[in-house]
Amino acid sequence: MLDKLRQFITDVVAPSAPDELTLDDGGYRLAATALLIHVISIDGDPSEVEKQKLHSLLEQRFGLDAATATRLIASATLVEGEAVDLYHFTSVIMRSVNEQGRLRIVEMMWELVYADGTVTEFEENVVWRAADLLAISTRDRVTLRQKVAAAAPVAPGAAQGGTAMGSVAEVDPAN
Repeated sequence: MLDKLRQFITDVVAPSAPDELTLDDGGYRLAATALLIHVISIDGDPSEVEKQKLHSLLEQRFGLDAATATRLIASATLVEGEAVDLYHFTSVIMRSVNEQGRLRIVEMMWELVYADGTVTEFEENVVWRAADLLAISTRDRVTLRQKVAAAAPVAPGAAQGGTAMGSVAEVDPAN
């Protein structure tokens, strides 16, 4: 009885998060997914195309089945909603992922930016800031952007609401 009371008080004072919601060194997938969710949410509600692209990227790049990817997205959505900055995610990724893996995460970010056929200044800025925090050089970030842009199919009406997908003029927001 006393143990149950102690546990109740502990849970009220310092509730424990489920394992899949912790951003420890092993939670790099959660951190990366939360970062990707931030990218597709930065310019408003994510489109269906962006959501589908996120799901397929997680399955392909992380080797997940559909159900696991769905659970990861749900957990990352909660974590992303509580974060106050990108450092919350990028610091976990920096401790856990080598440069090659960080490059792949930035490439995934660009794939999501181009998924809906437009590139907004908000999306460009969040990728720039995240890449900077992930220690990805400007050259590598621009190269990844150009690679993804060249492979992205042009959607009808792509120029509305943002930069047309064929245009890849990179402007460093720091200048």
